[in-house]
Amino acid sequence: MTEKGDGRSAILRGVRVIDGGLATELEYQGARIDGPLWSAHVLEDEPEKLVAVYRAYIEAGAECIATCSYQVSRMGYGEVGLTAERADRALLRSVELARAAIAEFPGRRVLAAGSLGPYGAALHNGGEYHGNYECSFDDLVRFHRERIEVFAKASGAQRPDLLAFETFPSLEEARAVGEALAPWPELQAWFSFSCRDEKHVSHGERVADCAALVAAFPQTVAIGVNCVPPQWIPSLIAELRAASSKPVLVYPNSGEGWDAERRCWIGTTGAAAFGAQAAEWFRAGAQIVGGCCRTRPEHIAEVARAAKRTDVG
Repeated sequence: MTEKGDGRSAILRGVRVIDGGLATELEYQGARIDGPLWSAHVLEDEPEKLVAVYRAYIEAGAECIATCSYQVSRMGYGEVGLTAERADRALLRSVELARAAIAEFPGRRVLAAGSLGPYGAALHNGGEYHGNYECSFDDLVRFHRERIEVFAKASGAQRPDLLAFETFPSLEEARAVGEALAPWPELQAWFSFSCRDEKHVSHGERVADCAALVAAFPQTVAIGVNCVPPQWIPSLIAELRAASSKPVLVYPNSGEGWDAERRCWIGTTGAAAFGAQAAEWFRAGAQIVGGCCRTRPEHIAEVARAAKRTDVG
Protein backbone atom coordinates (compact mmCIF):
# COMPACT_ATOMS: atom_id res chain seq x y z
CA MET A 1 0.00 0.00 0.00
CA THR A 2 1.16 3.53 -0.67
CA GLU A 3 1.78 5.78 2.31
CA LYS A 4 0.09 9.17 2.32
CA GLY A 5 2.18 12.27 1.94
CA ASP A 6 5.33 11.45 0.03
CA GLY A 7 4.40 8.79 -2.48
CA ARG A 8 6.60 6.14 -0.87
CA SER A 9 5.59 2.50 -0.64
CA ALA A 10 5.91 0.32 2.44
CA ILE A 11 7.44 -2.49 0.37
CA LEU A 12 10.41 -0.26 -0.51
CA ARG A 13 10.87 1.28 2.91
CA GLY A 14 14.57 1.16 3.73
CA VAL A 15 15.59 -0.09 0.28
CA ARG A 16 18.28 2.12 -1.25
CA VAL A 17 20.53 -0.36 -3.08
CA ILE A 18 19.53 -2.85 -5.76
CA ASP A 19 21.73 -5.31 -7.61
CA GLY A 20 23.91 -4.87 -10.69
CA GLY A 21 24.23 -6.49 -14.09
CA LEU A 22 22.88 -10.03 -13.95
CA ALA A 23 23.94 -11.18 -17.42
CA THR A 24 27.32 -9.49 -16.96
CA GLU A 25 28.06 -11.42 -13.80
CA LEU A 26 26.72 -14.69 -15.21
CA GLU A 27 29.27 -14.33 -18.02
CA TYR A 28 32.03 -13.86 -15.44
CA GLN A 29 30.78 -17.06 -13.80
CA GLY A 30 31.30 -18.83 -17.13
CA ALA A 31 27.63 -19.23 -17.99
CA ARG A 32 26.56 -19.40 -21.64
CA ILE A 33 24.03 -16.67 -22.34
CA ASP A 34 24.49 -16.18 -26.07
CA GLY A 35 21.37 -18.10 -27.11
CA PRO A 36 17.98 -16.57 -28.02
CA LEU A 37 16.74 -16.80 -24.42
CA TRP A 38 19.79 -14.88 -23.16
CA SER A 39 20.21 -15.20 -19.38
CA ALA A 40 17.06 -17.34 -19.15
CA HIS A 41 19.15 -20.26 -20.43
CA VAL A 42 20.78 -20.34 -17.01
CA LEU A 43 17.45 -21.14 -15.37
CA GLU A 44 17.35 -24.32 -17.41
CA ASP A 45 21.00 -25.34 -17.42
CA GLU A 46 23.09 -23.75 -14.65
CA PRO A 47 20.92 -22.59 -11.74
CA GLU A 48 23.79 -22.85 -9.27
CA LYS A 49 25.62 -20.08 -11.10
CA LEU A 50 22.60 -17.84 -10.83
CA VAL A 51 22.41 -18.38 -7.06
CA ALA A 52 26.13 -17.57 -6.83
CA VAL A 53 25.54 -14.25 -8.61
CA TYR A 54 22.69 -13.36 -6.28
CA ARG A 55 24.84 -14.26 -3.29
CA ALA A 56 27.61 -11.96 -4.49
CA TYR A 57 25.23 -9.03 -4.92
CA ILE A 58 23.62 -9.52 -1.52
CA GLU A 59 27.06 -9.73 0.08
CA ALA A 60 27.92 -6.47 -1.71
CA GLY A 61 24.95 -4.76 -0.06
CA ALA A 62 22.00 -5.20 -2.44
CA GLU A 63 18.67 -4.93 -0.64
CA CYS A 64 16.68 -6.09 -3.65
CA ILE A 65 17.61 -8.55 -6.39
CA ALA A 66 15.86 -9.02 -9.73
CA THR A 67 14.85 -12.47 -10.89
CA CYS A 68 16.37 -14.03 -14.00
CA SER A 69 13.11 -13.69 -15.95
CA TYR A 70 13.65 -10.58 -18.10
CA GLN A 71 13.76 -12.68 -21.26
CA VAL A 72 11.12 -15.25 -20.28
CA SER A 73 7.84 -15.21 -22.18
CA ARG A 74 5.52 -17.67 -23.87
CA MET A 75 6.21 -15.98 -27.20
CA GLY A 76 9.97 -16.17 -26.81
CA TYR A 77 9.93 -19.75 -25.62
CA GLY A 78 7.57 -20.74 -28.42
CA GLU A 79 9.97 -19.38 -31.01
CA VAL A 80 12.65 -21.85 -29.86
CA GLY A 81 10.24 -24.79 -29.68
CA LEU A 82 9.43 -24.68 -25.97
CA THR A 83 5.91 -24.80 -24.56
CA ALA A 84 3.96 -22.05 -22.83
CA GLU A 85 3.85 -24.24 -19.72
CA ARG A 86 7.63 -24.37 -19.68
CA ALA A 87 7.83 -20.60 -19.94
CA ASP A 88 5.44 -20.23 -17.01
CA ARG A 89 7.46 -22.69 -14.94
CA ALA A 90 10.62 -20.72 -15.74
CA LEU A 91 9.04 -17.56 -14.34
CA LEU A 92 8.23 -19.33 -11.10
CA ARG A 93 11.62 -21.04 -10.98
CA SER A 94 13.33 -17.67 -11.31
CA VAL A 95 11.71 -16.54 -8.06
CA GLU A 96 12.56 -19.79 -6.29
CA LEU A 97 16.24 -19.35 -7.10
CA ALA A 98 16.24 -15.74 -5.92
CA ARG A 99 14.57 -16.86 -2.68
CA ALA A 100 17.17 -19.60 -2.25
CA ALA A 101 19.94 -17.02 -2.30
CA ILE A 102 18.08 -14.66 0.02
CA ALA A 103 17.57 -17.51 2.50
CA GLU A 104 21.33 -17.65 2.98
CA PHE A 105 21.13 -14.24 4.69
CA PRO A 106 18.57 -14.74 7.47
CA GLY A 107 19.53 -11.50 9.20
CA ARG A 108 18.89 -9.35 6.14
CA ARG A 109 15.73 -8.00 4.57
CA VAL A 110 16.22 -8.56 0.84
CA LEU A 111 13.41 -8.30 -1.69
CA ALA A 112 12.91 -10.41 -4.81
CA ALA A 113 11.68 -8.33 -7.75
CA GLY A 114 10.12 -10.26 -10.62
CA SER A 115 11.95 -8.92 -13.68
CA LEU A 116 9.77 -8.45 -16.77
CA GLY A 117 11.40 -7.06 -19.89
CA PRO A 118 9.56 -5.30 -22.72
CA TYR A 119 8.10 -6.92 -25.80
CA GLY A 120 11.23 -5.93 -27.70
CA ALA A 121 13.39 -8.17 -25.52
CA ALA A 122 11.56 -11.21 -26.88
CA LEU A 123 12.28 -10.14 -30.45
CA HIS A 124 16.05 -10.65 -30.02
CA ASN A 125 16.75 -7.61 -32.21
CA GLY A 126 17.41 -4.82 -29.75
CA GLY A 127 13.79 -3.70 -29.90
CA GLU A 128 13.85 -2.57 -26.27
CA TYR A 129 16.17 0.23 -27.41
CA HIS A 130 13.81 1.71 -30.00
CA GLY A 131 10.30 0.38 -29.37
CA ASN A 132 9.34 0.29 -33.05
CA TYR A 133 7.27 -2.87 -32.90
CA GLU A 134 5.18 -4.40 -35.67
CA CYS A 135 2.34 -5.47 -33.42
CA SER A 136 -0.96 -4.10 -32.17
CA PHE A 137 -1.69 -2.54 -28.81
CA ASP A 138 -3.78 -5.61 -27.95
CA ASP A 139 -0.77 -7.81 -28.75
CA LEU A 140 1.28 -5.85 -26.22
CA VAL A 141 -1.41 -6.17 -23.56
CA ARG A 142 -1.69 -9.92 -24.14
CA PHE A 143 2.10 -10.43 -24.06
CA HIS A 144 2.44 -8.71 -20.71
CA ARG A 145 -0.74 -10.06 -19.13
CA GLU A 146 0.35 -13.66 -19.72
CA ARG A 147 3.46 -13.12 -17.59
CA ILE A 148 1.85 -10.88 -14.98
CA GLU A 149 -0.85 -13.49 -14.38
CA VAL A 150 1.73 -16.17 -13.61
CA PHE A 151 3.32 -14.04 -10.90
CA ALA A 152 -0.04 -12.77 -9.63
CA LYS A 153 -1.33 -16.29 -9.04
CA ALA A 154 1.90 -17.59 -7.50
CA SER A 155 2.28 -18.16 -3.79
CA GLY A 156 4.98 -18.90 -1.25
CA ALA A 157 8.54 -19.10 -2.53
CA GLN A 158 7.35 -18.67 -6.13
CA ARG A 159 5.78 -15.24 -5.63
CA PRO A 160 7.96 -12.13 -6.02
CA ASP A 161 7.70 -9.25 -3.57
CA LEU A 162 7.05 -6.85 -6.43
CA LEU A 163 7.33 -6.69 -10.22
CA ALA A 164 10.10 -4.88 -12.08
CA PHE A 165 9.17 -3.67 -15.57
CA GLU A 166 12.61 -2.91 -16.95
CA THR A 167 14.11 -1.17 -20.00
CA PHE A 168 10.75 -0.02 -21.35
CA PRO A 169 11.21 2.09 -24.48
CA SER A 170 7.88 3.81 -25.05
CA LEU A 171 4.80 5.46 -23.66
CA GLU A 172 2.55 3.06 -25.56
CA GLU A 173 4.09 -0.04 -24.05
CA ALA A 174 3.87 1.43 -20.57
CA ARG A 175 0.20 2.13 -21.23
CA ALA A 176 -0.26 -1.47 -22.38
CA VAL A 177 1.25 -2.75 -19.15
CA GLY A 178 -1.14 -0.56 -17.18
CA GLU A 179 -4.04 -2.26 -18.95
CA ALA A 180 -2.47 -5.69 -18.46
CA LEU A 181 -2.09 -5.00 -14.74
CA ALA A 182 -5.64 -3.78 -14.27
CA PRO A 183 -7.10 -7.09 -12.98
CA TRP A 184 -4.62 -7.10 -10.09
CA PRO A 185 -4.67 -3.71 -8.33
CA GLU A 186 -3.06 -5.30 -5.27
CA LEU A 187 0.22 -5.99 -7.08
CA GLN A 188 3.18 -3.66 -6.61
CA ALA A 189 5.61 -2.77 -9.38
CA TRP A 190 8.33 -0.41 -10.45
CA PHE A 191 8.70 0.92 -13.98
CA SER A 192 12.12 1.66 -15.46
CA PHE A 193 12.65 3.14 -18.92
CA SER A 194 15.42 2.99 -21.49
CA CYS A 195 16.35 6.40 -22.91
CA ARG A 196 17.83 7.93 -26.06
CA ASP A 197 19.08 11.06 -24.29
CA GLU A 198 18.72 13.03 -21.04
CA LYS A 199 15.02 13.78 -21.48
CA HIS A 200 13.46 11.21 -23.82
CA VAL A 201 12.79 7.49 -23.70
CA SER A 202 14.12 5.35 -26.52
CA HIS A 203 11.03 5.67 -28.69
CA GLY A 204 11.12 9.46 -28.40
CA GLU A 205 8.49 10.43 -25.83
CA ARG A 206 9.50 12.58 -22.87
CA VAL A 207 10.51 10.47 -19.91
CA ALA A 208 8.50 12.89 -17.74
CA ASP A 209 5.34 12.00 -19.67
CA CYS A 210 6.05 8.29 -19.24
CA ALA A 211 6.60 8.80 -15.53
CA ALA A 212 3.38 10.76 -15.14
CA LEU A 213 1.47 8.00 -16.92
CA VAL A 214 2.72 5.11 -14.79
CA ALA A 215 2.52 7.15 -11.57
CA ALA A 216 -1.26 7.00 -11.96
CA PHE A 217 -1.31 3.19 -11.91
CA PRO A 218 -2.34 1.90 -8.46
CA GLN A 219 0.41 -0.75 -8.65
CA THR A 220 3.32 1.67 -9.17
CA VAL A 221 5.68 2.03 -6.21
CA ALA A 222 8.75 3.55 -7.94
CA ILE A 223 9.73 4.96 -11.33
CA GLY A 224 13.16 5.11 -12.90
CA VAL A 225 15.57 4.53 -15.74
CA ASN A 226 18.05 1.77 -16.50
CA CYS A 227 20.57 0.70 -19.15
CA VAL A 228 21.56 4.31 -19.83
CA PRO A 229 24.93 6.10 -19.63
CA PRO A 230 25.77 7.37 -16.14
CA GLN A 231 26.27 10.93 -17.37
CA TRP A 232 22.57 11.21 -18.24
CA ILE A 233 21.38 10.26 -14.78
CA PRO A 234 21.31 13.70 -13.06
CA SER A 235 19.09 15.19 -15.77
CA LEU A 236 16.85 12.13 -15.85
CA ILE A 237 16.42 12.26 -12.07
CA ALA A 238 15.26 15.87 -12.40
CA GLU A 239 12.76 14.89 -15.11
CA LEU A 240 11.38 12.04 -13.02
CA ARG A 241 11.09 14.13 -9.87
CA ALA A 242 9.25 16.86 -11.74
CA ALA A 243 6.74 14.36 -13.11
CA SER A 244 5.66 12.54 -9.96
CA SER A 245 6.20 12.11 -6.24
CA LYS A 246 7.00 8.41 -6.59
CA PRO A 247 10.42 7.22 -5.40
CA VAL A 248 13.06 7.49 -8.13
CA LEU A 249 15.30 4.54 -8.94
CA VAL A 250 18.25 4.58 -11.33
CA TYR A 251 20.47 1.74 -12.48
CA PRO A 252 22.66 2.81 -15.37
CA ASN A 253 25.34 0.92 -17.25
CA SER A 254 28.94 1.06 -16.09
CA GLY A 255 29.84 3.89 -18.44
CA GLU A 256 31.70 1.78 -20.98
CA GLY A 257 30.66 2.07 -24.61
CA TRP A 258 29.72 -0.67 -27.07
CA ASP A 259 31.70 -0.78 -30.31
CA ALA A 260 29.21 -2.35 -32.72
CA GLU A 261 31.79 -2.79 -35.47
CA ARG A 262 34.30 -4.66 -33.34
CA ARG A 263 31.56 -6.11 -31.11
CA CYS A 264 33.27 -5.30 -27.87
CA TRP A 265 33.07 -2.90 -24.93
CA ILE A 266 35.46 0.02 -24.91
CA GLY A 267 36.56 2.42 -22.20
CA THR A 268 36.59 1.81 -18.48
CA THR A 269 34.63 2.97 -15.49
CA GLY A 270 35.95 1.70 -12.19
CA ALA A 271 33.80 0.77 -9.23
CA ALA A 272 35.08 3.65 -7.11
CA ALA A 273 34.14 6.20 -9.78
CA PHE A 274 30.70 4.60 -10.11
CA GLY A 275 30.25 4.88 -6.36
CA ALA A 276 31.20 8.55 -6.40
CA GLN A 277 28.57 9.13 -9.09
CA ALA A 278 26.03 7.17 -7.05
CA ALA A 279 26.55 9.58 -4.15
CA GLU A 280 25.72 12.42 -6.53
CA TRP A 281 22.57 10.62 -7.69
CA PHE A 282 21.40 10.14 -4.12
CA ARG A 283 21.97 13.82 -3.43
CA ALA A 284 20.08 14.70 -6.62
CA GLY A 285 16.99 12.88 -5.35
CA ALA A 286 17.29 9.23 -6.32
CA GLN A 287 16.06 7.04 -3.48
CA ILE A 288 17.21 3.72 -4.98
CA VAL A 289 20.39 3.07 -6.98
CA GLY A 290 21.92 0.01 -8.62
CA GLY A 291 23.63 -0.96 -11.86
CA CYS A 292 22.84 -2.45 -15.24
CA CYS A 293 25.15 -3.69 -18.02
CA ARG A 294 28.82 -4.16 -17.14
CA THR A 295 28.34 -3.40 -13.46
CA ARG A 296 29.46 -6.04 -11.00
CA PRO A 297 29.30 -6.69 -7.23
CA GLU A 298 32.21 -4.30 -6.62
CA HIS A 299 30.17 -1.51 -8.22
CA ILE A 300 27.21 -2.32 -5.96
CA ALA A 301 29.47 -2.40 -2.91
CA GLU A 302 30.49 1.16 -3.75
CA VAL A 303 26.84 2.15 -4.21
CA ALA A 304 26.08 0.70 -0.77
CA ARG A 305 28.91 2.76 0.73
CA ALA A 306 27.56 5.85 -0.99
CA ALA A 307 24.10 5.15 0.39
CA LYS A 308 25.47 5.00 3.92
CA ARG A 309 27.37 8.27 3.46
CA THR A 310 24.54 10.15 1.84
CA ASP A 311 21.41 11.52 3.42
CA VAL A 312 18.64 10.39 1.10
CA GLY A 313 15.76 11.45 3.29
